[in-house]
Amino acid sequence: MTIRRGVPEGSESRVAALYWEAFGRMLGAALNPPDKARAFLAAHLHHDRGVVALVDGEVAGVAGYQLEGRGLTGGGAGDFLTSYGILRGLPRLALLALLERRPAEGELVMDGIAVAPEHRGAGIGSLLLRGIAGVAADHSCRRVRLDVIDANPRARALYERHGFAAVRTEKTPYLRELMGFGAVTTMRRPVAPVDSAHHPEAR
Repeated sequence: MTIRRGVPEGSESRVAALYWEAFGRMLGAALNPPDKARAFLAAHLHHDRGVVALVDGEVAGVAGYQLEGRGLTGGGAGDFLTSYGILRGLPRLALLALLERRPAEGELVMDGIAVAPEHRGAGIGSLLLRGIAGVAADHSCRRVRLDVIDANPRARALYERHGFAAVRTEKTPYLRELMGFGAVTTMRRPVAPVDSAHHPEAR
């Protein structure tokens, strides 16, 4: 297994499929049908905004992040409306806006972790989190922030094991039927010098 920064060229469809498998229930109302959603995600990936785990050269897991105004999943409003049309696209854009989380100064926002089912339980999530912390440290960020939904307690447990602490929970009962969750918890983890990939203890 290899952990590397950046999505390898040619892996766009694989990464889009992993992201959709992990977050399709939440994003479906905005991006369905699934084939169209995966194609849109693959076409608009920002390769330099992801940390990936490779097993035998194939992406087995990915963690996306937002930094300096760009995240792993890209595509502006114009791209979205071109793909989905104005009448269908505008209300979908409004749904996506509800999920938008922008970094504060000195902060890296993680978009979530997606690991292929056949590779779960092998510690890939933990390795990707360490990779994200390294990115944050090397960009002089003071903390990493993420949001976790109430429908994903396993992810929250993983984040807590790696030093993330909840800072607030927003109730979203109006999204339970539409997107599959009724609350979102924001978690933060401070970044330390040891997190840097260039720090001797991080090697």
